Amino acid sequence: MTIQDGNPETDIPGKTTSASRTTLSHIMTGSDTNLLGTVHGGVIMKLVDDVAGAVAGRHSGGPAVTASMDEMAFLEPVRVGDLVHVKAQVNWTGRSSMEVGVRVLAERWNESTPAVQVGSAYLVFAAVDADGKPRRVPPVLPETERDRRRYQEAQIRRTHRLARRRAIMELREKRAADGIED
Repeated sequence: MTIQDGNPETDIPGKTTSASRTTLSHIMTGSDTNLLGTVHGGVIMKLVDDVAGAVAGRHSGGPAVTASMDEMAFLEPVRVGDLVHVKAQVNWTGRSSMEVGVRVLAERWNESTPAVQVGSAYLVFAAVDADGKPRRVPPVLPETERDRRRYQEAQIRRTHRLARRRAIMELREKRAADGIED
């Protein structure tokens, strides 16, 4: 698949999901903890944003910035001494935006037990040029049934995100028209 606008110089060939799929691993230490003694959610969110940004940059072939985080689910606490693996891939692409899906897994650093999923997130990134203006991204080419499902689910999340934004703007306009200030 290629994005075509009739100009061979600007046609962008698609990239497979595996072309930019990335894993970031980090061992959690005492400096990562919150007041409860488990790893602070913000530490995990930073790792999520870091790996998602790398994936978005790889897929788009240049700089990409975080536009939104649709969802961050913490499923299990992460502890000091856990080896955390943060895995990400591009699920969907638009003209200049990409949804990146992230899975967070943890395993004890000194045990040979399987890693357990402890979190997940969906982030939207926008590809930007040197002036910070949106630039086109290659279409993502799902390779497996799982990739195709993720692509379809990402389209649903996008539809909901846009509908939510539209409903909020309509509410604000109505309140302003009624003379209600925030």
